[in-house]
Amino acid sequence: MSFNRPIASRSGGRAKPGGGFELAVWYLMRLTGLGLFVLALSHFLITHVLWDPASENASFITTRWANLAVRTADWLMLAFVVFHAFMGLRTIVGDYTRGGARTAITMGLYLVAIVLFAMGSIALLTVPNVLPAAPA
Repeated sequence: MSFNRPIASRSGGRAKPGGGFELAVWYLMRLTGLGLFVLALSHFLITHVLWDPASENASFITTRWANLAVRTADWLMLAFVVFHAFMGLRTIVGDYTRGGARTAITMGLYLVAIVLFAMGSIALLTVPNVLPAAPA
């Protein structure tokens, strides 16, 4: 990272990084934010507007997740949330810590993100096989 490059842009926001991993994260933060807007809004509309939340239970989830497109959209939302949240926290840690503390906290964040993503993925893959579907 170049030390003569400004941290903030003229508009007051963070300046775009020069290249490599940081530039990829910069672009992916914007893409996952846009993806989260679309996926979270559609998820909210489906679960709170199109369907009555009072009638949603475990059977609702299993019948909903029987559709591969719904399960894929939920998995994408999980991936976007974990990436966006933990890369945002990584940026905050990078802004306020230095040296070994920064490295330890960042590695801890990566570990927590991987564990949460794995747990969410396992739930998405196994829940319909564990819970009984709604009786016909």
